[in-house]
Amino acid sequence: MSGLFYYSSRSGNTARLVAALDLPARRIPTGPDTAMPRPDAPFVLICPTFADGEGRGAVPKPVIRFLNDPMRRALIRGVIAGGNRNFGATYALAGRVIAEKCQIPWLYSFELAGTETDIARIRAGLTTFWREMTCPTAA
Repeated sequence: MSGLFYYSSRSGNTARLVAALDLPARRIPTGPDTAMPRPDAPFVLICPTFADGEGRGAVPKPVIRFLNDPMRRALIRGVIAGGNRNFGATYALAGRVIAEKCQIPWLYSFELAGTETDIARIRAGLTTFWREMTCPTAA
């Protein structure tokens, strides 16, 4: 399995989900002056959504800064997005935005810190995703 990169705000919801996955993952720093990690292999990004009522600002600024580097962006293979269902149409909107901009699949969405079902589905889904990425079947 290849890597995970994730962003988590001070609420820690995404960090709790990633910790529960118990998979190798590297955190995107929150501070603008902190050096960004450099992926050395393909990765899946896990990202919460921060949007106003109109959907503006859905992708956190540190994630934008992380993905603005062409070398990082070239290695992203999928996105998993978090959100809060109370926000209706903007729930997990960051996943849709990142998937469209980076031309990658939006793999899954979860609410807040996820549930045990989310954890199991994400872990199983990532195993299948990476297997299919490395050993695609003939069509």
